[in-house]
Amino acid sequence: MKARDIMTRPVVRVGPRTPVREAIVLLTEHCVAALPVVGEDDAVLGVFTEADALRGGLTGAPPDALVATAMTAPAQTVGLDTDVTEIARRMLGDRLRSIPVADDDGVLVGIVSRRDVLTPLVRRDDSIASHLNALLTDYSGHRDRWAVTVTGGVVTIRGVFTDEAERRVVAALAKTVYGVAGVELRDEAPAPRLSIVDF
Repeated sequence: MKARDIMTRPVVRVGPRTPVREAIVLLTEHCVAALPVVGEDDAVLGVFTEADALRGGLTGAPPDALVATAMTAPAQTVGLDTDVTEIARRMLGDRLRSIPVADDDGVLVGIVSRRDVLTPLVRRDDSIASHLNALLTDYSGHRDRWAVTVTGGVVTIRGVFTDEAERRVVAALAKTVYGVAGVELRDEAPAPRLSIVDF
C-alpha cells in the first residue's frame, strides 16, 4: 500500500504569511496535528504543528506573529508512491504525527496521519464487533453477558437471554451498528463456576 492509497485530501493548509493565531484556530477546528505551509505555487515550504503552536505560546510570541516565524522547516515529505511501512518507520523514528505528500515537483497533494496509517489495519468486522460490544456492555450494565463474533458483516451473539423480549432488544441493538448484514443469536449456558472446598 502506498501513500496515494491512504492519504487525506483535500488538505487544510496555510501560507507563510498566515497569522499564527489563525493557524492555531485551523489546527483545533479541524482536529489535525499539523498544517502544511505552502507557497503560492503550492510547494511545501514547512509544517506548522501543534508543537510549534505550543512553543510559540510558551516563548511569548507576539500576537501578530506569522506562521513563517514558527513553522518547522524544511518539512519532511513523502511521495505518492512511498510505501506505508516506510511512512510508519519515519513517523516512529522522527516522532511525526503526520507527513505531507508531495508530487515530483514538490507540490502538496495530500497528507498522511498516524490514523491514516492505522486505518487499513482495522478490518470492518473488527470495527463492527468493537462497536457492538460497547453497546451491549452499556445495555447490560457493564456485565459481560454475551460473546460477539463477526464474519463478513454477520454478527453472532452467544450467551444467555432472559426472555424473548431481551432477544429482540439485543438483535435490534446489533442492527443499529453500521455494516451489520445479519444477526444470529445463540443461547449458551454460562460456564459452571468452580467452588473451592477446604479439607
